[in-house]
Amino acid sequence: MTARLLRFSVNGEPVTVAVEPQRTLLEVLRYELDLIGSKQGCDKGDCGACTVQIDGLPRLSCLTLALAVEGRDIQTVEGLGRAHGGCHPLQDAMDRWDAAQCGFCTPGILMSAESLLRRSPGPVTRSEVREALAGNLCRCTGYTKIIDAVVDASEQMAAPRDETEAAQ
Repeated sequence: MTARLLRFSVNGEPVTVAVEPQRTLLEVLRYELDLIGSKQGCDKGDCGACTVQIDGLPRLSCLTLALAVEGRDIQTVEGLGRAHGGCHPLQDAMDRWDAAQCGFCTPGILMSAESLLRRSPGPVTRSEVREALAGNLCRCTGYTKIIDAVVDASEQMAAPRDETEAAQ
């Protein structure tokens, strides 16, 4: 098959890459762009380890043909903390709560959870977190600490940063 040029943005940066039509977004991210945060798990859309955000919504990159993201904005776990000048509050909360064990599922969980937190500016409920993470499997934990971390991050993000903000 003949490779085609694909143009899209990844973590805010424009990208142009030649891809074969059958290649998935996950393959392009990992093997062409060296963004290995998104994990290649089941390759069937069952585990969520490959979750990235396409135009702000969580999507399974193993089931997304790369050519389908022409002109779109892709966010991977590697770009998650950029807007915060380091770690995203969600990443800090995952660390505080010791929410990752082996860490294989963590990038997909972070991308699903960050999308939830961005769409829900106030603190989220445990039920909302469970629903948002329903497509992400973790084989090491019982999810309790992960859910606690996402709720904690939502509370941290909703709290005023200082007295000036609180007065506004």
